[in-house]
Amino acid sequence: MAATALLAGVAGCGGRQTPAGTSDNAASGAAAGNCSVANETRISIATGNTTGVYYVVGNAFAEQVTKATDNKVKATAAETQASVGNIQSLDKGDYQVAFSLFDTATDAVQGTGSFTKPVQIAALGRIYDNSTHVVVRADSGITSVAGMKGKRVSTGSPKSGTEVIAQRLLKAAGLDPDKDIQPQRLDLQKTTDGMKAGTIDAFFWSGGLPTSGVTDLFTTAGDKVKFLDIDSLLPKMQQLSPAYQAGTIPSATYKTATDVKTIVVPNVLLVRSDMDAGLACVLTKTLVEKRDQLAQANPAAKGITLETVRKTAPVPMHPGATAALDSLGAAK
Repeated sequence: MAATALLAGVAGCGGRQTPAGTSDNAASGAAAGNCSVANETRISIATGNTTGVYYVVGNAFAEQVTKATDNKVKATAAETQASVGNIQSLDKGDYQVAFSLFDTATDAVQGTGSFTKPVQIAALGRIYDNSTHVVVRADSGITSVAGMKGKRVSTGSPKSGTEVIAQRLLKAAGLDPDKDIQPQRLDLQKTTDGMKAGTIDAFFWSGGLPTSGVTDLFTTAGDKVKFLDIDSLLPKMQQLSPAYQAGTIPSATYKTATDVKTIVVPNVLLVRSDMDAGLACVLTKTLVEKRDQLAQANPAAKGITLETVRKTAPVPMHPGATAALDSLGAAK
């Protein structure tokens, strides 16, 4: 599904072909007030697991981009393993837009964590926050992350933002993710299936509220599964990155008895730094102006606001995105 889209035509007088949505001068079009796309363009959006919010919102965003440009920009969304893999594929040109957790995006631009060197990416904007879900089977005897020692624990899909957070939380609790648990590197659908079947004792998931896969689990399994509060691990997580903040999963979200104290991380929508500025401007305007339509797909999209959309540092904003947000009056 990760097909590379190419822009038909040549760039400049040298006749060199460029990938879809890229430009020799990524800042030129939008900076000159040209928030438009001159040629028909195809873009592919890297999202995440099909039962997660990235996939749902990503498909809705693709639809809105296509409509907003009268089919001039034909956008499609692809299922992926999420954040780390999304950025690696974005860098290679397999996708033109990618959803990512902010901590993973920060690692990418700084060349740390899962990235051996800085990646040339830019943000279209900060979107909604992801809540860290830590769920255990009620009969597992697990009452804390430290209590996962020796247990069968799903840490999320390989190269996902969930896996990054899961491993950091396990280390913060004093566990070695490779030795102290029986790691199950599964996507959300396989994870919840395992929880229902009793083949998995616990799992981590980073996603918007609500995540349909988690809703299904709590609806089906009822009191056989429960959340863990993880707020006690926040200080150690904040030593790694200021992206980690205190948060709450309200009881009404998954019909739990009480609110859940958790850790939240913002999400960002990313492109390559060399994306054409006019296209980046169009994508960003659509993201903000069609927020209500995106929220119809999943309420998490209500977190896209003019007050926070620019807050992506140290991930740089794309010049085209900056032009769009200037025109929309976004807070600086």
